[in-house]
Amino acid sequence: MATVRVSSAVMTHPVRLEQARELAARLRLDALALDPEPDGPPCALRTALVAWAAADPAGSHHLVVQDDVSAPEEMVALVERAAARFPDEALVFYTNWHARNGGAARLAALAGAGWVRAVPDEFTPSLAVCLPVDTAEDFRRFATGSTERHDDELFSVFFRARGRMSLIAVPTVVEHIGTSSINGHATQGIRLAVCPVDAADAGPLLERGRVLEEPGWVPYMRYGEGYVRLVGQEHGPDGGRGHHRWRDALPATGLAERTVREAVADAMPADLAAEVAGRFGRGFAEELWIHCLLLGRQAAEAARRLGGDHGVPAGALARLREAAVATVGPAGLPPERRPEAGPDEVRLMSAFAWTAVSAGERLPPA
Repeated sequence: MATVRVSSAVMTHPVRLEQARELAARLRLDALALDPEPDGPPCALRTALVAWAAADPAGSHHLVVQDDVSAPEEMVALVERAAARFPDEALVFYTNWHARNGGAARLAALAGAGWVRAVPDEFTPSLAVCLPVDTAEDFRRFATGSTERHDDELFSVFFRARGRMSLIAVPTVVEHIGTSSINGHATQGIRLAVCPVDAADAGPLLERGRVLEEPGWVPYMRYGEGYVRLVGQEHGPDGGRGHHRWRDALPATGLAERTVREAVADAMPADLAAEVAGRFGRGFAEELWIHCLLLGRQAAEAARRLGGDHGVPAGALARLREAAVATVGPAGLPPERRPEAGPDEVRLMSAFAWTAVSAGERLPPA
C-alpha cells in the first residue's frame, strides 16, 4: 500500500459554525472552510472551493466533509487506509439511500463488495470525499468560475471528463443528520446512508472488500415507485438523467415481465404484503417487492462475477447485507411519508424485502 498523509477540512456556513467546530474537534480534522459569501444566494460550490483549496501541498490526499454529518472517531484512519489502497482514486464515503448511486451501493452490498464505481449519470455525493491532492487542485481549477452552484453535480461533470467516476464506499460510517438544507434539498425529506455499519465492520470491507466496477443495470426507487438505471444510459440525449420505470426497462435487462409476475404470484408472502399495504398502500407494497426482486437478481449476477471474499469476515458481510435491506423500505417511500417508518415499520419492510431479494437470487441467470 502507498504511504499517505491526509489533510482535511469541514465545509460550513456561519449558521452551523458551532456544529462544524464540534465535528472537526471530535474527528480531529484540520480546518474549517467557511462560506466566503454567507449572505449570498445558496451555493455549495462556493464553500467547496474554499475547502479544496485548504489541501496541504505536502500531503498526498485531502478529505472534505460537510458540517451536517456524524461519523466515528476512527473516520480519518479509515480514510487513510482506503487512500493507501486506492492512491489514485476519488473516494466517496457516503451516498444517499434513495439515489441511483445508492441503488448501486445496495446492489454491491448484497453481492458482497466493499466498493462500487459510481454511475456517470448522477451527481457525486459530496458529504465526505477524499481526493489525491493533485486531483483536488485540478477540480478546484476546473470549478473556479463555474455558474453551477452544486458541487456534487460539478464533481460528476469533472469525473466524466476524466473518464473515471469516483469509487463509492459500500459500508457507510458517515451519516447525514437533520433534514434542513442550506442548499435547497430540504424537499427530499429524510435522507440517510444506504448501508450504515460501524467502524469495526467497515474497516475490513474497505481495506480488503471486492470492487464492483460495473454493476450492470441498477434497480432503484423514487417517490414510491421502482425504476431501473440502464447500462450506457449516460449516452442518451438527456445525458442519462431521465428515469425508466421498471416495466419499460425490462426488455433491456433480459427479463420478461411474465417472469416478474410469476415470481410475484409464487413468492410474494400474502401476509407481509397485506401488512405493508395496510401501512403504506397496496401500490407501494407491490413496487417495493418487485424492486427488491430485481435487486436480488442483479446482486446474484454481480456476486457470480466477483468470486471470492478476499478474507473479509463473514459476519461483516452479513451485517452489510442486513443494513442494505433495512434501508430499502424507508428509502423507497415518498419523502413526506418517510417519517412514518418507525422501528416496527422498518422491521416489517425489511422482512418483506428479504423475501423478494431471495426470490430474485433464485431467478435464472441471463
